[in-house]
Amino acid sequence: MIIKVTPDKEKVKSILQLIKEREEFTYSIDHEKFSTNASENYYEIIKELASALLLLDGLKTTGEYAHKDLIDYLVNYDEFTESDILFMNDLRIKRNNSAYDGKKIDPSYLANNKKRILELIEKLKKKIKKKL
Repeated sequence: MIIKVTPDKEKVKSILQLIKEREEFTYSIDHEKFSTNASENYYEIIKELASALLLLDGLKTTGEYAHKDLIDYLVNYDEFTESDILFMNDLRIKRNNSAYDGKKIDPSYLANNKKRILELIEKLKKKIKKKL
């Protein structure tokens, strides 16, 4: 469910700082050896950036399907295509399967999709910077 909140630029700046730390950590680990951890962290970065973007618009997601609603909402921004949304939801599902069911994410998934993940992260950052 998406609800209205007061936009909070200071909170967004704080979230961006935490994301920077998560990125540094994620870039520093061996992605072949720790593909599940790296993939989960990339998902968390995307999720937090999306949350920050919505917060700038005075919105936030809540409830059982908050993460899905969050990603699905990004289609309302011109920068994100339906294909981007489908890909982010696939990453969300992979992260949920690893976090809740103990399923590993194959190193080939990350190797094949890392470029796209990083492009989505940059798209989100650019959109946030425009709004800050």
